[in-house]
Amino acid sequence: MSANQAGHLMGVYNRAPLAFERGEGCRLFSTEGEVYLDCVAGISTDGLGHAHPVLVNALKSQGEKLWHVSNIFRIPEQEALADRLCAQTFADVVFFTNSGTEAIECALKMARKYQTAQGLPDKIEIIGFEGAFHGRTYAAVNAAGNPSYVDGFGPRLPGYTHLPFGDIEALKAAIGPQTCAVIIEPVQGEGGCRAASDEYLREMRRLCDEHGALIIFDEVQCGMGRTGKLFAYEWSGVTPDIMAIAKALGGGFPIGACLATAEAAKGMTVGAHGSTFGGNPLAMAVGCAAFDEISKPETLANVTEIAGYLGQQLEGLRQRYPDVIVDIRGKGLLIGVKLIPNNREFMALARDQKLLVAGGGDNCVRLLPPLIIGMDEAREAIEKFEQACEAARAKAAA
Repeated sequence: MSANQAGHLMGVYNRAPLAFERGEGCRLFSTEGEVYLDCVAGISTDGLGHAHPVLVNALKSQGEKLWHVSNIFRIPEQEALADRLCAQTFADVVFFTNSGTEAIECALKMARKYQTAQGLPDKIEIIGFEGAFHGRTYAAVNAAGNPSYVDGFGPRLPGYTHLPFGDIEALKAAIGPQTCAVIIEPVQGEGGCRAASDEYLREMRRLCDEHGALIIFDEVQCGMGRTGKLFAYEWSGVTPDIMAIAKALGGGFPIGACLATAEAAKGMTVGAHGSTFGGNPLAMAVGCAAFDEISKPETLANVTEIAGYLGQQLEGLRQRYPDVIVDIRGKGLLIGVKLIPNNREFMALARDQKLLVAGGGDNCVRLLPPLIIGMDEAREAIEKFEQACEAARAKAAA
């Protein structure tokens, strides 16, 4: 039986033939006793690596007190994490979810509800971008528009338009009186690690203000310290109206959040949205601990230092292996390497070297190590990546 059809599991994943029994920092230990350097981090989720003692202690402590109640009651831990998020961002209010795609659903609903509250219920057009990934729920896949995720599921939802990523003139031509919102990843993840320019985001902000449209930033993957700032929007100085975050917010525990200004959220009144599990005490305890660790200046400084080293070294590999590597892209520790050989085959070659990397669009592999990765581990990652390049070159020549 193939790895992606193991036992009674639905065969929707193209799984690598590996299983892990424990992790420690940037290392994963397989059920076969092999040790791997993890530059996937649960796809940008294990921001503090594996089994971080602060997160373990937070989970144990809260697990002995209270796991779940309901959002029909106050949940003090929610209020504590919302206070932290709003104190360090543009936001005034937060809605907690269990995942990034749920945070996106909340953001899309909020944007349309805002226009209804403005007396413009027909102002529903949401502009997204080619190469985007916003999650797997129905509105999220329609917002991204990737044919492989929407085809076969019936009619596409109305009110979604998709433009080339980074094309200012296309955005100027598309935005208009019926535009409800623009949704964008400041740095695309699955789409090939492309970073939107500061100029592009600033012009987007101007156009949205001119046409009464909201900006939604999807920072599910690029947020929470991944780019070297707590959130990627800080690089451009452009603040969104709504922002979806998740992944590293829980350090591996399922947490998402939708952040917004009070103005953008004014349509989200009692009964407009909800969640059974979102923001329960167990998740919030872990979220507070993860946020406190990731937001430390030393954590963010480490991201910047290691990202600079990896970028420089990968560029050197590009020059030495022009038959393997086309381009190095991304921001911070969200690094994309565009390849000539098939990226899935290269991922297998990297695994042979006990290095785990993620796939990505545009035939890229992504390096998404934990934010706490040290310089020795970064050097090891480059050595293993170079060995994978050698193997790819040898395979092409065979």
